Amino acid sequence: MLKPKSIYFILLAFFGVQVLQSQSSQKIDATLLAEEHMIQIQQEIVYHNTSKDTLDVFYLYDWNHAYSNKSTALATRFAEEFNKSLHLAKEEDRGETTIYSLNDKNFNTVEWERIQGGDIIKVNPKTSVFPGENYTLKLSYKVKLPNAQFTDYGFTEENDFSLKYWYITPAIYHNGWELYSNKNLNDLNSLNTSMEVSFTYPKEYYFVTDFDVVESTVDKDQKTTVIFGENRGDLRLSLKKVNDFTVYKNDKLELITNIESKSLNGVTKSLSVERVVQFIDSALGDYPHKKLLITEQDYKHNPLYGLNQLPSFLRPFPEEFQYELKVLKTALHTYLNNTIYLDNRKENWVKDGIETYLLMKYVDNFYKDMKLLGKLSNIWGVRSFHLAQMNFNDQYPYLYMLMARTYSDQPLTTPRDSLIKFNERIANKYKSGVGLAYLDSYLGQDYIDKKIKDFYAENISQTTHREDFESLLKEDAPKNIDWFFNTYVDTNKKIDFKIKKFNKTEDSIEVTIKNKRNTNVPITIYGIDRNDSILFKNWYTDITKTETVTVPRKDVKRLVLNYDRVIPEFNERDNWKSVNGFLSTNRKLRFQFFKDTEDPYYNQIFYVPVFRFNIYDGITPGLRLYNKTFLAKPFVYDLQPSYAFGENALVGSGSLRFRKYVNHDNMYLIDAFIAGSSYHYADGLRYSTITPSLTFRFRNDDLRSNERELLNIRFVNVIRDFSPTIDTDPDYSVLDIRYAYGNNGIINYKSWFTDVQIASDFAKVSFNWEYRKLFQSNRQFNLRFFAGKFIYNQTNSDYFSYALDRPTDYLFDYDYLGRSEDSGIFSQQLIIAEGGFKSKLNNPFANDWMITSNASFNIWRWIELYGDVGMIRNKNEDARFVYDSGIRLNLVTDYFELYFPIYSNNGWEIAQPQYDEKIRFIITLSPRTLTGLFTRKWF
Repeated sequence: MLKPKSIYFILLAFFGVQVLQSQSSQKIDATLLAEEHMIQIQQEIVYHNTSKDTLDVFYLYDWNHAYSNKSTALATRFAEEFNKSLHLAKEEDRGETTIYSLNDKNFNTVEWERIQGGDIIKVNPKTSVFPGENYTLKLSYKVKLPNAQFTDYGFTEENDFSLKYWYITPAIYHNGWELYSNKNLNDLNSLNTSMEVSFTYPKEYYFVTDFDVVESTVDKDQKTTVIFGENRGDLRLSLKKVNDFTVYKNDKLELITNIESKSLNGVTKSLSVERVVQFIDSALGDYPHKKLLITEQDYKHNPLYGLNQLPSFLRPFPEEFQYELKVLKTALHTYLNNTIYLDNRKENWVKDGIETYLLMKYVDNFYKDMKLLGKLSNIWGVRSFHLAQMNFNDQYPYLYMLMARTYSDQPLTTPRDSLIKFNERIANKYKSGVGLAYLDSYLGQDYIDKKIKDFYAENISQTTHREDFESLLKEDAPKNIDWFFNTYVDTNKKIDFKIKKFNKTEDSIEVTIKNKRNTNVPITIYGIDRNDSILFKNWYTDITKTETVTVPRKDVKRLVLNYDRVIPEFNERDNWKSVNGFLSTNRKLRFQFFKDTEDPYYNQIFYVPVFRFNIYDGITPGLRLYNKTFLAKPFVYDLQPSYAFGENALVGSGSLRFRKYVNHDNMYLIDAFIAGSSYHYADGLRYSTITPSLTFRFRNDDLRSNERELLNIRFVNVIRDFSPTIDTDPDYSVLDIRYAYGNNGIINYKSWFTDVQIASDFAKVSFNWEYRKLFQSNRQFNLRFFAGKFIYNQTNSDYFSYALDRPTDYLFDYDYLGRSEDSGIFSQQLIIAEGGFKSKLNNPFANDWMITSNASFNIWRWIELYGDVGMIRNKNEDARFVYDSGIRLNLVTDYFELYFPIYSNNGWEIAQPQYDEKIRFIITLSPRTLTGLFTRKWF
């Protein structure tokens, strides 16, 4: 029997022969310095030029260096998604790579430089490398690992190590160099090479890898493990003091995982893993490596979004089902990444589609009756919801449609770093898988199942491209499928058909189908009898506008387009017609508690209790009646009749909204809206508003950009009970026109608007500009500027005047808890508008013009110093200079803040009596506004 060392030398000999046979290879000698979180590396890269081009420059990926500073592509990506962790990181938590030397095979120094933020290295060889030739680089460098808090890779609090993208590796050349920076997308395009690695580490660590272990030796406190991998793209390692990995072996492979399920015993988990491995093997084919490593970190980066993101004690699914899907999704993802070498940034939709498609197949095979809400679907009060009646696999088209309905979907061919987060993590993956299911239904005979297996077999362990996948699917397809790639994949065109009308004859029905979007894709029509059984299913193609087809009439009760909902249609509410009866689309009215998914067979009206509070109306319970479902729809109404216990009176609000999404230059949405409300603005005094408005919204072509613009035109009509303290007509109307711009970044925030208001007694124009900057020193600077001028003003009070610290809010835009209060805690509520001052100064109003500036900067974390200055002028008076200053506790910007005045025109306020009455606060109680704080990074 051969000893391990003998096997090692045989493998090395084999490795050397492979290099001679013109295969790229890498040799790494690495030593982990655990306490310093560093790895010392000696590396040899042999790059084989497989292209037809002569190469005069080489590129290397050094993705560990992406953690080195606040200007890298990774840091920028974090900031775009409102994550400041890398921007605010301590130096000891950052990762970086220090290169000692970079030589050619003759140990001659080679010129090199860092580009694109530093995680890509440009190498200038002394001689050109011709097609078919090898080029050797020898590197000596030190890797300082990042804290795992950023991306889950690096060192942990327990001083364990999860290593990914930890070494320098060659870039790929395909019609040019593929140069991609690390953007936390886990999409490194690794060159397919043979790899030999000698890794030395403290012996108390368990060393976990899916490479073949050649030998392990111990020398004093150090252990050295030699590993080898053939046709490998990426080497992931896990070093832990406590080994939480379990190894499952069968005749296919050895699965190594620390994905856990605490409530399942070992036998059940083994059976689940066996079922998953057998399914993947039957769906794809043999795995070319002996081991498959899947980790909790892998699943965390690519989870099954939805209800199984809930804490385990809240999840309504059987534990075995959850465990199998976690293992399946992670195993499929790793299985494909380790065998199919596509351009992971531009072509990953192919692997995403295969992964999602096979997830759907697995549930259909083993858990066909599983509902989207799991066990909750059987509970009284829940089972009547349409959401509870949806199957588990219905989530895939539904979550894609969540973006399509708001025109935020993007073509599958969009590079991953250009996708908004929801599309990158969820919608595009699901659209791709749903598309393959659509294609399989259209072609029939499990055509896609066979082609997926063929694609895997033909491209295993080699570089491939989208064109190869497309050619294979078209190769012997029984029908033309150009539409799938040209329309479904390459564009974000919506699919939307309707049954326009029908005409019954003696034995048949002539059905007119309308393509509402002119998207040329196949559509199905079903005949359904009175028992909801399918009488026929017909596919129709090339319906670009309107077409009449003939179907059998016998026993048909309903005609339904896309009855099995395999086609991801934009709107399913007009997909059916009743053949019998006066009303062919007589959707019944359904009242439902709480919001639900859209049911195409009912007109849904939802109701929920609501509560409001202000000090005049007191606690104000009400009933909200609305038709808005989880998916956006064009027409939405929202009525909220309420009862104010403080006034013993009926109050409430209501609105009607129609939204039209368009694609006209940068305009994407036209929003027509009419709203009304009736509450109390003081004790015993009611106000009512009726406001029609029209808004045009704009965005640029980069959907990831936070830049947005809008033009809003509204006509505010106010009807008030007369107040002796307000010397003005209680009823008035104001035309308000506003153009606004915003770029809501967490590092750089910019916004401005200009506003014109015209009423019978006054007209004025205002300009507001805000800027926030988070510097690399972790200091934040905030600056705001406001200017306003009356064009004419014939009013007799300050009700319509500009205000320094507390606008009168005559348009009733602000959510004041006590809008008429001038003393007490509710008078201390602050709305940053107009003057934006925090101190209550004498005569704070201006009926001619006002110019103010507000600034603040932090001195420690969320503690800031603020200062406000300005000039205000009233008619027939000289202009006045005003100022204040103090301390701001910026706990959650724009949501919860406290202001402590120190010095102003009033003097040293901090030393004056009743100082507690001078403290101001900002608080946001609106659930919709608070929800935006958590969802902004996804959309």
